[in-house]
Amino acid sequence: MFLNFVKIFLISMIPIIELRGAIPISQIWGMPIIPSYIVCIIGNMIPVPFVYFFAERLLEWGKNKKVIGKFCAWCLKKGRRAGKKVSEKTGKHGAFIALMLFVGIPIPGTGAWTGSFAASILGFGLKKSTIAIICGVLLAGVIMMSASALGVALL
Repeated sequence: MFLNFVKIFLISMIPIIELRGAIPISQIWGMPIIPSYIVCIIGNMIPVPFVYFFAERLLEWGKNKKVIGKFCAWCLKKGRRAGKKVSEKTGKHGAFIALMLFVGIPIPGTGAWTGSFAASILGFGLKKSTIAIICGVLLAGVIMMSASALGVALL
């Protein structure tokens, strides 16, 4: 059983799959739901600060490179402009809620990795972004836990 917990922990750290894939796998394997949920949340959150810190740095580094320079510069410019617009339009808490819902709705392409990358590029602060991402991961986890438990029960 311990090895299965390690596996779902590692699966939840993989981009795109994250806990959206790890929780259903844990239920297919017959693992207890609450401990699986907790392990998947922790595994999903570990990459967040690394993605946040290195996303913008990677684009800054790449903007002066021959092949990828224009694309990286475009991403930085567009991201910073969008970050200002989001903050102006939504007010103090709007960006927080938007990021939380973006991470929390379990559809492909949205998750902690993408949310961290977006928060970094948009210029959202690390503390606020991390809290929004944690809330989003918790929400996605509850949704996936409920759907997985229901799916396994129906089968």
